[in-house]
Amino acid sequence: MARPFKQQRDTARKAPQPAPVELDADGVAVPQHTQRLHKLLALAGLGSRRDMEELIASGRVTINGQTAQVGAGVTAHDMVRVDGRPLKLPFEAELPQVLIYHKPEGEIVSQDDPEGRATVFDKLPRIKQGKWIAIGRLDINTSGLLIFTNSGELANRFMHPRYEVEREYAVRVFGELTDDQIAMLTHGVELEDGPASFDRIIAQGGEGANHWYQVIIREGRNREVRRLFEAFQLPVSRLMRVRFGPVNLPPRVKRGSMLKLEQKQVVELLEWAGLPVPKAPLKQLSQREKDKATTVFVPKVRKQRGSVLNRVPRELTADGESRSGTTREGSKPESRGAYGKDSASRGPSVSRGPDGRDGTRKSTPKKPVNRRIRQSADLAAPAMQKKSDRNRGRG
Repeated sequence: MARPFKQQRDTARKAPQPAPVELDADGVAVPQHTQRLHKLLALAGLGSRRDMEELIASGRVTINGQTAQVGAGVTAHDMVRVDGRPLKLPFEAELPQVLIYHKPEGEIVSQDDPEGRATVFDKLPRIKQGKWIAIGRLDINTSGLLIFTNSGELANRFMHPRYEVEREYAVRVFGELTDDQIAMLTHGVELEDGPASFDRIIAQGGEGANHWYQVIIREGRNREVRRLFEAFQLPVSRLMRVRFGPVNLPPRVKRGSMLKLEQKQVVELLEWAGLPVPKAPLKQLSQREKDKATTVFVPKVRKQRGSVLNRVPRELTADGESRSGTTREGSKPESRGAYGKDSASRGPSVSRGPDGRDGTRKSTPKKPVNRRIRQSADLAAPAMQKKSDRNRGRG
């Protein structure tokens, strides 16, 4: 059977289809519900909302072929492109993801560190929509519970001071508090940035000069727990967060391990925070996925994905198509060889002067390779012919 010819694909860009118009009972067009473009771009995982506003202001985002403006709204029927590439925006809300991480000492809670220290964001798994947000911060010498989510509303419900969410810590100090000092810590102590106090402080015993205390506080100021104890000349030798609001650090999550909350637990967190639960039904997981979701794992360090603002924008042709082949400075990229390697990776080219000598470095001749020539003695001796083979073919 003859093979049919392959149909050529129409590469011409199609014009965006107009959005369907909905009419009410009186025949009046119903206004369509729009959402902010920078919010949807942030939910798609391209960066923060502030970064997306800068991206839109740079003119790299288009809506139906027109350059988008900051604060523009879009609907599900609009075609949004970033650097000429179509982008699918998450218009329907999905159930957020929540991770529990037992942070060890020596890691910072920051995405950008000029000193190049280890950060907790280096170990987070990749996420399709949005980005990971750390709920609360722990300094480099503090360990314990650290919560990550891709929902900005849920993170704001935990961290904003007006909600006064409880934070529980286990503190080991060098020394012991008196009853008067405990009363002062619960009533209030004046610090450099204002008064501060514990909601509750309970002595947990100790050995020698070290004593443990369980404290509960409703604020998250910088090094607040340490500064409260240091106000009484009691340095903190170990600090560990064990609870943040309704989330406790499970005993099975050891130091440096991570656990992803189940869908039902995330729904309970949304109900506790007073946030709307997505109407979409929960995703049906197989038994293998359920076992994997409830398993404590040790994350691995990976390379973080950069922001879209750091990428080189593609040049657009006259018809609006994206074209690659020039860098930000306008120069063409290096030529590639037969195996796709850049010519720059082969080493610097040797320029020769008028006298025939090398201008940069001397090229050392390659040493001849001593290859052994195959001898007749290497061949195996022929096998003895059998009688049946000699008589084969005779009449």
